[in-house]
Amino acid sequence: MITSYSNPKVKQIAQWQSSAGRRRRAGIYLVEGFKMCEEAPEEAIQEIYVTPEALQRIAKQPKLREKLDRMGYETVDSEVFQKMSDTQTPQGVLCVMKRMVSSIEQLLAAPNPLLMVLEDLQDPGNLGTIVRTGEGAGITGIIMSQGTVDIYNPKTIRATMGSIYRVPFVYVEALPVTVRQMQEKGIAVYAAHLAGVSYYDSFSFQKGTAFLIGNEAKGLSSELSDCADSLLKIPMEGQVESLNAAVSAALLL
Repeated sequence: MITSYSNPKVKQIAQWQSSAGRRRRAGIYLVEGFKMCEEAPEEAIQEIYVTPEALQRIAKQPKLREKLDRMGYETVDSEVFQKMSDTQTPQGVLCVMKRMVSSIEQLLAAPNPLLMVLEDLQDPGNLGTIVRTGEGAGITGIIMSQGTVDIYNPKTIRATMGSIYRVPFVYVEALPVTVRQMQEKGIAVYAAHLAGVSYYDSFSFQKGTAFLIGNEAKGLSSELSDCADSLLKIPMEGQVESLNAAVSAALLL
């Protein structure tokens, strides 16, 4: 059992939890909790850490118990595990995962694609909710600007509730260039925008479709919204001008 805070593995995981750059250079991300570890694709799991208390609970979860027996794991003292965890009350199981790799070509080649395009979103919870909602709506991929929050942020991972494993995504250098690639492939691109004239229920969305969602505070840049085939809006009462980015994405999807 790992019992020391100075154990190299403990220190390494604590650094990964706090640094997107370190995670990126190592080519990994971290997931915590019974559900996230049970759903984690085995081919992507590199290491598993479990507390003795968590093992007692896992004994009553046959699927996860069998997975740990197949994959192998290291036990960690509960207090030491707290240093490795990103949560206030950790469940006591953590997986180190190999990052998934998708390409823009793969996303655009999907039959009748449904894509969400995100420009500079900053809230990890918003991004994670969009990933989870996207899976529920049958999304085929998410495309993000380099200025969008790290999708492997621990808060984003938790908000996806496992959808991170199943929804393809890419970061791209220039979203306007990517939008033109979509249009060349017959994908209709819609921007959720305050300047939209038509409500979203005025469109058919029967062919390949992409929705553009902008930064929480600034919305879409004019450069990107100008690339859209159509600007659409969501009907709202009262004096509300806009909705939370994840809520807007959910309504459109």
